[in-house]
Amino acid sequence: MDYSLIATPVGDFAVAWRVDGIYRMWFVDAGGDTEVAPEGTRHDSAAFGAGEQLTAYFAGALQDFELPLRPQGTPFQLKVWQALQLLPYGTTSSYGELAASLGCPGAARAVGGANHNNPLPVVIPCHRVVGADGKLGGYAGGVRFKRFLLDHELRHTFGHEGD
Repeated sequence: MDYSLIATPVGDFAVAWRVDGIYRMWFVDAGGDTEVAPEGTRHDSAAFGAGEQLTAYFAGALQDFELPLRPQGTPFQLKVWQALQLLPYGTTSSYGELAASLGCPGAARAVGGANHNNPLPVVIPCHRVVGADGKLGGYAGGVRFKRFLLDHELRHTFGHEGD
């Protein structure tokens, strides 16, 4: 896979793609499994306008992405990731609410597992899912990134830039 790094307010964000679309994204400083395929080539800019869209998102000027996403996962994971894309910018849902919306009440843990394995964070907004008690819960990239993304969206939803 080819890849590029995009500077964000919380560090570099990597985007990896093939000719047919974007397969992975991750916060470089988050640790964990962040390796790209050895045959991957680093580019100065991301394909499909991903760099421009992510830069606009982090500047508070973009709320909805238009990118060719190619997440790979189980049928259930793909269903969860599709539902996540319907969560409006600046809002949150609980794991249980998301499970119920998929017709799987009681599958909150499975939804959490799918969120944890989301290969395209930010664009597939798994950060918008929180515990039923409002607590952030886990985030594959680390809770500090989740908190940043939620605060960022809240600030830009209400137009309070700089607050």
